[in-house]
Amino acid sequence: MDTKFESKLETIRLHYKIWMEDVSGTGILGDGKWKMLKLIEEKGSMKAACDELGYTYRRTWGNLKKIEDFFGFPLLEKHRGGSEGGNTQLTKEGKRLVAAFDKFHSSVDETIQRGFNDFMIDLRS
Repeated sequence: MDTKFESKLETIRLHYKIWMEDVSGTGILGDGKWKMLKLIEEKGSMKAACDELGYTYRRTWGNLKKIEDFFGFPLLEKHRGGSEGGNTQLTKEGKRLVAAFDKFHSSVDETIQRGFNDFMIDLRS
């Protein structure tokens, strides 16, 4: 095999995104919203999660509202300020949605990685 070709194979990295749509093609849930929900739960703040991911608060709020409207349950429990400051956590249903997407994503990741490995083997043979 050509050494230039072989050296190029070493630089290939797999990247992909997962998202789900309704029948009209409107996005429901995907990698970005999933990461946002996980970060909100971790940080206890939608603003802090938005800042970390570089998302605007207003757009994020709208995206999460669309998920709530689609599934018919709230994703977030918001507790306003006070001396300790407020916090935001996922609802029980929100946690269940994130856990289900975690499990789904893990399964898809394994399948795609196996497919990518087979692809690389085929290129090398």
